[in-house]
Amino acid sequence: MSTPEDIRDLGAPPVGEEVHMPAPSALPLINAAALAIAIVAITISWWVVGVALLIFAATTIRWVRDVKRDIAELPLEHHH
Repeated sequence: MSTPEDIRDLGAPPVGEEVHMPAPSALPLINAAALAIAIVAITISWWVVGVALLIFAATTIRWVRDVKRDIAELPLEHHH
């Protein structure tokens, strides 16, 4: 049977430590859909490819910016 000391030795976080979870977002879904539409549209129309790639680029930039902001808000003593 494990004792609390054994659990701490395994590297478990201390009791009450906050777990960071990203905020829910539709950006990954929109990003993936835009890329899929762009790939399929290659056989249909180049202007649809262009629009889908613009949406893909915009959502990628916004998604990366949101992740950078989330990481910057983590406590300084947080280790990745």
